[in-house]
Amino acid sequence: MFKARLMGRSLCGRSLLAPRIASTMRIQPTFAFAQTRLFTAGFPRWNNAFQPSERAVAAQKIDLRAKLQPSNQKNESKEFSRLFDLARKEKGALSIAFLLLIFTSGISLSLPFVIGKILDAVNDDSQEKVVLGVPMNSFLAATAGVFVVGAFATYFRIITMRGIGERIVCKLRSHTFRNIVKQDAEFFDANRTGDLISRLGTDANVVSRAVTQNMADGLRSLIAAVMGATMMSYISLKLTGIIAICLPPVLIGTFLYGRRVRTISRNFQHSLGQLTRVGEERLNNVRTAQSFGGERQEIHLYNDQLRNVFSIAMQEARASGVFYGTMGLTGNIVIIGLLAVGANMVSSGALTFGALSSFIMYTAYAGSSVSGLGNFYSELMKGAGAASRLFEIEDRKPLISSTKGELVKSPYGDITFDHVGFAYPTRPAVKIFNDLNFTIKGGSNVCFVGPSGGGKSTITSMLLRFYDPQSGFISIGGQKLADMSPYSLRSHVGVVSQEPVLFNATVAENIWYAKPEATKEDVYEAARLANCTFLADFPDGIETAVGPRGTQLSGGQKQRIAIARALISKPAILVLDEATSALDTESERLVNEALQNLIASSSTTISIAHRLSTIAQSEEVIVLGEGRVLEHGKFRDLYANPNSALCDLLHRRTSRLDDDGPPSPTPQQINEALDRELAETLDRELAEKEEDEKLL
Repeated sequence: MFKARLMGRSLCGRSLLAPRIASTMRIQPTFAFAQTRLFTAGFPRWNNAFQPSERAVAAQKIDLRAKLQPSNQKNESKEFSRLFDLARKEKGALSIAFLLLIFTSGISLSLPFVIGKILDAVNDDSQEKVVLGVPMNSFLAATAGVFVVGAFATYFRIITMRGIGERIVCKLRSHTFRNIVKQDAEFFDANRTGDLISRLGTDANVVSRAVTQNMADGLRSLIAAVMGATMMSYISLKLTGIIAICLPPVLIGTFLYGRRVRTISRNFQHSLGQLTRVGEERLNNVRTAQSFGGERQEIHLYNDQLRNVFSIAMQEARASGVFYGTMGLTGNIVIIGLLAVGANMVSSGALTFGALSSFIMYTAYAGSSVSGLGNFYSELMKGAGAASRLFEIEDRKPLISSTKGELVKSPYGDITFDHVGFAYPTRPAVKIFNDLNFTIKGGSNVCFVGPSGGGKSTITSMLLRFYDPQSGFISIGGQKLADMSPYSLRSHVGVVSQEPVLFNATVAENIWYAKPEATKEDVYEAARLANCTFLADFPDGIETAVGPRGTQLSGGQKQRIAIARALISKPAILVLDEATSALDTESERLVNEALQNLIASSSTTISIAHRLSTIAQSEEVIVLGEGRVLEHGKFRDLYANPNSALCDLLHRRTSRLDDDGPPSPTPQQINEALDRELAETLDRELAEKEEDEKLL
């Protein structure tokens, strides 16, 4: 047939329409190279050999208002309050854990006092050794029993704190993920997935540790400091006064160290996010890298980012080294001074040997507690830095909320673009549409064509209300999209893109995704209507796992699963975004048969196509260019006019084919072929009807 000849021409697989939607969730940003140099290892720097156009100059004006920015670090009290709010919801379990902590800390801090009394009893010349009025053997046995009880208390405290931490991090990740998926397309245009994943993973762990384990460590250090200072004062006020003189410089150093660590920690978390982003992007495209022999380049790129992470980590290491080294030196000098003064006091009889021993041990406890409080403060600062990155997500309100708005009243009505003006929020200087006007009758089959960058896929994004126009309005059945709930709107729209996005699940789960309430029979029926006959060749049939991004399936198989996914929801509006442009002839035939079933089940069909066979099957064709509608009419009428924009576009496309290829079809040939195809279709339907009557 003539149609087959057209499909078999070298026109197949060559795209007039470069832009497309990679998924129905969002549009991938095109300004990524302006933010980060993706190729740094051994990539040559060339002067631009192409004269930049006005559009290219305008595209350099990038607006990243939706990009997550560091919060105002001056408002620390509010930040800490929000940080501790995470722990307040676990106050019951935390109270139990802290009581256990106080009990175990009390046992540990009694040890220096006990040792001092034992030493004094040993040095006593009396025949019977008595400690605090109790025979020494009985005293030692009782002490061992207390330590055993303390061990059990420590066990339950650790279990309780770990449970609290895990619950907090789960809630934190769930809340953050919920806020992320509710964001609008502009947010995903401006923020990289790798950075968001890093916030969900690493930052949430840091925050959880800061408000649970770190809080426990801080409380333990505080108890040790208070009880240690109390016992030291009880033993000797003179020696305690010497230590008090050294305390202010230590506290000042601890405060400065914590502030420094907070800044480094935030930079470190950001650098980890960049490392995650680079790793994710590179591994997602590892086959492309391998096909070009680019493994070494990818390794260099990842190592460059690793060096950045290592550099920031070493900044923290140097700051920690200076702080803890200074604290250790200060503590040792204090101990030496105490030994010198304490030895004179023992010689003069003002202090016993056991009391001095207890004092020295309490000094070590108090010194370690001061160091622990410094570590508590620095870890708290790390938690505040990580929490601020999570709060950035929580504080951002999407411009287009997926749940707010009216329910769609008439999804089967006319679709109207009225004086629509639009530019992507991240590139406001690049106008995609200027006064765009057209109406698609409800129940019609319309095809959009146009040059690369003409805005065809943008119409799909606006129809799904990923973006709102800056001027004019879009309506369905007389109801403005700006007043509709995107969730309600998208439930009536089915999308089949050129490269369908499949989840790493089974075929059945991917089909079921569009309609969670669907039955098993519904899933089987959708697969049958989508011509998923290849499932019979799989051992697990419809329960076959498709692999990451559907890598276990061919292009045609993935496309038919995507069609089944659209079929099961029975959408009122169907969008076919170059659904067959990347398929071979046989796969295209099977997919086209499935598409006909899908079109028949939908009210309004919108196609974005470059293949002549697909365009010719549409009832109407809308030609886009220069940010507006160039032509709108029936395909046969537009193609019959040699001066039409459609004819010029298709002829310019076919003029780039090989010179030895078959000649391009003329408008008359196209019309004759369509007439023959229509007659053959009617004959086939009549024959099927007669055969059905015979069977009856």
